[in-house]
Amino acid sequence: MALMSAVDDAIRRISHALGRPAPPDAPPRPPDIDEHIARLVHTELGLSELFARMAADECHMDVECIAADDLAPALASYIGRRSCRRIGLADSPLLDSLGVYAALRQAGLNARPWAQLTLDEAYDLDCGVTDVYAAVAETGSIVIRPWAGHGRALSLVPPLHIAIVHPKDIVADLIDLMHKVRGDPPASAAIIISGPSKTADIEMTLVHGVHGPETVKVYLLR
Repeated sequence: MALMSAVDDAIRRISHALGRPAPPDAPPRPPDIDEHIARLVHTELGLSELFARMAADECHMDVECIAADDLAPALASYIGRRSCRRIGLADSPLLDSLGVYAALRQAGLNARPWAQLTLDEAYDLDCGVTDVYAAVAETGSIVIRPWAGHGRALSLVPPLHIAIVHPKDIVADLIDLMHKVRGDPPASAAIIISGPSKTADIEMTLVHGVHGPETVKVYLLR
């Protein structure tokens, strides 16, 4: 209570110094910004190509463009070569339609959907396979919106995160992403991933994979 009283008192003194004794009747309206200044991507043509280039060059993701029919066997082969013993999958209509879970199990891999995992078990996963809520062409970022069937730990904890991106989920820029988020039902979070986990806290030496995935593999469907 004492802390809240001190905070309220500080806010009152700041408001008085600014000549605002009462809250405004309505929040101030942000200025209009010319879209040609705010936006660097002015067309929806070529978004897949731009996203692939930015994700690889700027975000240092391993990007592979692939036909939908070829994804499941290619994914199983890639995970097998990485010697991943435990794989967690998002409960996703896209992954189901592509036959990802069946292909991994048929390849003898220990793959389990998120519904069969606990958060503690997520820390033992070698790989998390997810779809994405969106992909941002301008920045090369992928966006995860966790829900009951898609725990955020799948993309934040295992050393390898594999994301499947459908072209219809690519937006031009962060402005379009915010419009998409605002138009959909509320979620607990929207996680924007711009490459593998990295830090330079120790002696300014850049190290990957300390706080999350060391590798982010993106399969971009065509």
